[in-house]
Amino acid sequence: MIIALAGMGRLGRTLATLLPAAGHEVRPWRRGRPRPDCEVLLLTVSDGAIAEVAAAWPAGPIVLHTSGATDWRVLRPHRPAGSLHPLQSFPGPELAVPPMRGLPAALAGDPPAIAAAEAIARSLGWSPFEVPGDRRLYHAAAVLAGNFATVLLDRAAELLRAAGVDPAAAPGVLAPLAMTSIRQAGEGGDPAAALTGPFARGDRAVIAAHLEAIEARAPELSGLYSALGRRAAELAERGGHISAEEREALIRLLD
Repeated sequence: MIIALAGMGRLGRTLATLLPAAGHEVRPWRRGRPRPDCEVLLLTVSDGAIAEVAAAWPAGPIVLHTSGATDWRVLRPHRPAGSLHPLQSFPGPELAVPPMRGLPAALAGDPPAIAAAEAIARSLGWSPFEVPGDRRLYHAAAVLAGNFATVLLDRAAELLRAAGVDPAAAPGVLAPLAMTSIRQAGEGGDPAAALTGPFARGDRAVIAAHLEAIEARAPELSGLYSALGRRAAELAERGGHISAEEREALIRLLD
């Protein structure tokens, strides 16, 4: 496939390396230069520049953008148009290239654009899936799972530091547990089945002790623990770990 690549940020530079290795001919393009002939125009520019760059191209090629947050219809009047969003962070090929095999990639758009995006994704070893609904919800889900996982690890490390652990070591001590939990939760189809710990056991004494210690040493995290604890209690009931009565008792404890 002949692909014109517009945008040489971290993802663009990575794809400029990976796509030729996957059998595609890549023709990089920058504003102000002649537009190359291509079958697909792949936009890896910033979200705010997608519509402007797309408008600078005449009709002809399939146009795809790689944004997670932006709806593919911003590419109109191009037809076919769509999006191909790899659900991964890319630090740039100079630093590292994340594992490609099985990397989830979200597709949306006109049917021919989805077909082209799927072909590109599969050639790179990605696992494509369609997102026909609200793009904002899709991207919010990615932020919750990705960005907020980082935030949660940081908050957990703060508690570990309060317990006397070396501040520099605290995130690394917790990371293997976090990554194993996420992997197990993602493997079975329903994260509820993978839940472990005091909420899955309905252990109110342990949870009450947590709340007491957090309130004493890190009160700013008490609300976060309680909010997540309520959802953990619901998850524990859904997974069959505890009864509805036990769930209600946990939620009363957290209120």
